[in-house]
Amino acid sequence: MAMAKRAAPYGEGDITLTRVFDAPCELVWKAWTDPKMMAQWFGPRGFTNPICELDVKVGGSLRIVMRGPDGTDYPMKGEFLEVVPLERLVFSNIATDSQGKHLLEGETTVTFFETDGKTILTVTSHAVGLVPIAPQMLAGMEAGWSQSLDKLETLARSSARAGTRHDA
Repeated sequence: MAMAKRAAPYGEGDITLTRVFDAPCELVWKAWTDPKMMAQWFGPRGFTNPICELDVKVGGSLRIVMRGPDGTDYPMKGEFLEVVPLERLVFSNIATDSQGKHLLEGETTVTFFETDGKTILTVTSHAVGLVPIAPQMLAGMEAGWSQSLDKLETLARSSARAGTRHDA
């Protein structure tokens, strides 16, 4: 079930990013579906995730609280709309304020494709701004996702190396 299209009183944002990870698909998938792994890379540089809860099944919820370098918390929630292991994740993503008011509402699709031991990952995200601060948040979408994927690349590389060492 796709999210209903909402009016965008404060703008819309769309990004599509593709990265090739020098790691098997199973490891990259796990980085997206294991809350302990996702907490290590999700969010822009300098951000941590003191809360990262994932129930990876259709209809399952996700809840992440990103903490900025200045200590400000940025909560988000969503629901898994499609889960095809090692191939595709689709989830709604809703940025909220500390009272739970929706600031942005969006949907993200992540596809995984393994070739020659590497994983081609594509992230497509669409968001609709619902409050006056939203245009600023939308303007940071591409940078935020790019920095997240940079952190994921570092984690995948180190995890793949560690896995290789353990198998030897």
